[in-house]
Amino acid sequence: MSQVIPVFKREFLGYFRSPVAYVFLVVFLMAAVGLAFFVGRFFDAGQASLESFFVFHPWLFLFLIPAAGMRLWSEEKRTGTVELLFTLPITTLEAVVGKYLAAWAFLSAAVVLTFPMALTVGFLGDPDWGVILASYLGSILMAGSYLAVCSLTSALTKNQVISFVLSVIVCLVLVFLGWSIFSELLESFLPLALADLLANFSFVTHFEPFTKGIIDPSDIIFFLSLTGFALFLNVVALER
Repeated sequence: MSQVIPVFKREFLGYFRSPVAYVFLVVFLMAAVGLAFFVGRFFDAGQASLESFFVFHPWLFLFLIPAAGMRLWSEEKRTGTVELLFTLPITTLEAVVGKYLAAWAFLSAAVVLTFPMALTVGFLGDPDWGVILASYLGSILMAGSYLAVCSLTSALTKNQVISFVLSVIVCLVLVFLGWSIFSELLESFLPLALADLLANFSFVTHFEPFTKGIIDPSDIIFFLSLTGFALFLNVVALER
């Protein structure tokens, strides 16, 4: 894995050489804050909490992370630079991990840049900082899982639009599985045990405990396992 760091540096710095990255950051921050204030009614809650802010992250990531991840491999394949990349002394695994970590670091930076929301809560009241830190941890882990799925779909096609649509569809299913209405629909024609099992594959199911300050190892394992599996399929797709 000696070539992961050079790939990481190349990709991560590449984000900030393009104005698209800054546009993404501005859109993400405005959307995240706007949803909390205008849809989540941040001030009307009357609580020193960021729950109304983090509750929208699964839905926000549903569109913004596919937009950020659709170019990971689609652009390389479309321009033919993917063939050039693999003529270098680097394995497919190193390339996948390096590009993924760079994109995840960029998305993590976007999430961390929302820290003024935490400062606002701290100024207005006496929040539970443990809950806030746990929520940030869960959001970053969930963003990593979204991104791994998007990286996989990007490796399956040369077209960025197709990659975006596939990513949204897959991630939408993984969000809906934890939605109560969708769970009840599954229970109407599936055995209860199977419906509960499918619900456990939802982003929402494993993200909600973080927003309440509960850091359950099973939730961390879920996000890391989903990420690892998607990256494994990413490597297989590129090698074939």
